[in-house]
Amino acid sequence: FIYFSFLLTIIIIPQKVHGFVLLMHNYLLNGKIRVVRRMIDNNLRCCREELGMTQQELGAMLNTSKQMVSNWETGLNPIPINKLVEFCNLFDYSLDYVCGLTNKNTRYNNPIKLDSKVIGNNLKRLRKKLNLTQKELSDKCNFYRSTYNHYETGYSLIKILPAYAICKTYKVSMDWLIGRK
Repeated sequence: FIYFSFLLTIIIIPQKVHGFVLLMHNYLLNGKIRVVRRMIDNNLRCCREELGMTQQELGAMLNTSKQMVSNWETGLNPIPINKLVEFCNLFDYSLDYVCGLTNKNTRYNNPIKLDSKVIGNNLKRLRKKLNLTQKELSDKCNFYRSTYNHYETGYSLIKILPAYAICKTYKVSMDWLIGRK
């Protein structure tokens, strides 16, 4: 692998972690090496198979294609958080279990309601509890401070990969972060 200081260079390093394969994308940009993690979630496939469903059937239930479900299961594309929440609500799975943050599924009697303001408040509460600045938190989780700011203020709904990085890095529940009571 060759680094050029003026080009985007990607090195893919597979690493097995708790039923996941994380692809570590290292790239050099403006002299700074950044790492972007892509989660390949095997638990989604395991849950689907446990339910006795095909990718086609799950795709139909989530209003998407069989190919998209396959892409989520193999990690080619991260599952959008709204589709993950819809899956967890339909089949009573915890986000923590499906995302591989725990090995045990906690069944909740209440559906998850996605609300960027609730998530933003939880992010701010976590950051304050850890006594971190937005920059410190976002640097540790490898995304831009401005992106994190949009999540914390509720301006944007958090994406699955930053949510996963925050939960994994700071050992918090994805169900809590999303606002499941």
